[in-house]
Order: sequence, then structure tokens, then C-alpha cells
Amino acid sequence: MCIYIIVEGKNDRSKLRPLLQPEINIVCTFGTLNSDKLEALLEQINDHEVYLFMDNDSSGKKIRGILRDAFPNATQIYTSRGYAGVEGTPEEYLIAQLEKAGLQEFIIYGTQ
Repeated sequence: MCIYIIVEGKNDRSKLRPLLQPEINIVCTFGTLNSDKLEALLEQINDHEVYLFMDNDSSGKKIRGILRDAFPNATQIYTSRGYAGVEGTPEEYLIAQLEKAGLQEFIIYGTQ
């Protein structure tokens, strides 16, 4: 079973990548979701386990809403409104959110 985390952009992916083992797939929406991108994500992820980790801003909430409809069984991961998106979130907080989502066995600790 593959595990996917969907984020908005490559900077979000770059922030999470060192915190997670390589078998976790981190894919980007690149800020927008048209029907072609959504279809490609649906095809790529298929029936695999999926997590949604979007920024806590208006565009992140919009993308999360679309993805929530496309992946109704996805686990939601949230960052705090006080941070500048996933990429601007401190590693300790990201790790806490990943643990809360049940991904502790895939976290690489001690990267700070």
C-alpha cells in the first residue's frame, strides 16, 4: 500500500521531504486544480492511502475542499493559521501534525 501526501507547492514538498521516509509520496497541486490535474491525481493515487496537507489560507481551503470531494477518505492534516503555509511552519509543529495523522512510523526524527 502506497501512502500519498498532497500539498500545494514544491516548497511545501521540500519542507516535508526531509521529515518523512522515502516511501511516502509527496505530490503537489502547484497551487491550482483544474479538471486535468485532478484527473491525473485521481489516476495516480487510485485506492492508495492519502493525506491532504494544505496551507491554512483561502486558496489552501479552496483546494482542500476540491480534494476532499475527490478523496472522501483522505486524512486531513492542518497547519496553524499563524504560520506562512506549510513551508513556513516550524519542523516541530509539522512533526506533531504528522504524528497526529498517524504517520509516526514514517517520520525521520532529529533532522533539525
